[in-house]
Amino acid sequence: MLEIIKQPWPWYVAGPLIGLTVPALLILGNKSFGISSSLRHICAACIPANIGFFKYDWKKELWNLFFVSGILLGGVIASQFLINPEEISVNPALEAELATYGITDYSNLVPAQLMNFDSLLTLKGFTVMVVGGFLVGFGTRYAGGCTSGHAIMGLSNLQLPSLIATICFMAGGFLMANVILPIILSL
Repeated sequence: MLEIIKQPWPWYVAGPLIGLTVPALLILGNKSFGISSSLRHICAACIPANIGFFKYDWKKELWNLFFVSGILLGGVIASQFLINPEEISVNPALEAELATYGITDYSNLVPAQLMNFDSLLTLKGFTVMVVGGFLVGFGTRYAGGCTSGHAIMGLSNLQLPSLIATICFMAGGFLMANVILPIILSL
């Protein structure tokens, strides 16, 4: 049984399980799915309530903090007990392209040559980790939610803003992977 859990789940199992969270949240508590709003709830719990953006009853969203805590705990448990010791499988054509940028280590989910504390002090690492992280956070706030909130919950509810946001997320991802990232990796 543990061996089955350690393997990547096929799309026809994982997809419906993710999709079933939408009706479950709506039926069980009239709640919407999204992760990025949790940061606002954490900040509202920690920062004095007289700051405008954090002036609301964050305790009504306590379930969301438990949900995110469960995701973090699940990630920690999976990283300790369910890690597949095999190297990550990468398409040979992509592997050859990434080798031209000096990325050859596929022992982790993220290439070690790109994401580590040593590369943080390089232009390439700083651009990918810090500037990229800022842009993701800014984009999430600007779009009024993250990919999980818009693409899973918003599209399920047939919301036009979520469709627009999801199209922009996908276009941005394609642009980043095919145009911007090769430029950054060649620095």
